[in-house]
Amino acid sequence: MDSWEGMHRAMNATLVAMGREPWTMEEAQRRMNRSLRDAFPELFGDRWHEAHDVFYAAFMEGHVDSLKSLPGAEEMLKTLHDMQIFMGVASSKVGPMLREEIAHLGWDAYLPGVVGAGEAEKDKPAKEAALFAIKGTDIELGPELWVVGDLPIDVQFARNAGGTAIVMNNSLPEVEEYGDLVPDWFVETCTDLPPFISACTDER
Repeated sequence: MDSWEGMHRAMNATLVAMGREPWTMEEAQRRMNRSLRDAFPELFGDRWHEAHDVFYAAFMEGHVDSLKSLPGAEEMLKTLHDMQIFMGVASSKVGPMLREEIAHLGWDAYLPGVVGAGEAEKDKPAKEAALFAIKGTDIELGPELWVVGDLPIDVQFARNAGGTAIVMNNSLPEVEEYGDLVPDWFVETCTDLPPFISACTDER
């Protein structure tokens, strides 16, 4: 899902309220990749709780309405669900808000393993977030746990969980952006993921 419009709007409302300059969308996408409890103390110091409240008050205003489903996302989820692949979402958003967005898109049945900020002992990209998402299943941390994302933090999340990192992006990752966080695999779109996974499982 694409919720950047709402997140960008809320972040700029927070920055302005805290006496800072607003960010461009590009800057927001580059910098907003951790939970607020991890990122805001560094950004706002002793006022981070105040900034936290401003952000969520702004984000709650129409955050569901600004959601966008990525092209091919629902068909991808349905196909992988039909392949009996357990799926989930690990996010820096708080859990209730994340589940509201998933429900709004009608994806509840596809994504049973959901973990938001503040639910696990440590937030994404810590391995504790992965453990929370797979609790109650027979899935273990390790290479059989595949993490699909579009940011360096997703690769870091996979590494912390001992998993396999797949970057999904319509352009090749920039070396300087990812640094040492080299993904194991790269796919361009949601449509590309099911046949890729099917081919990988057929080889086993």
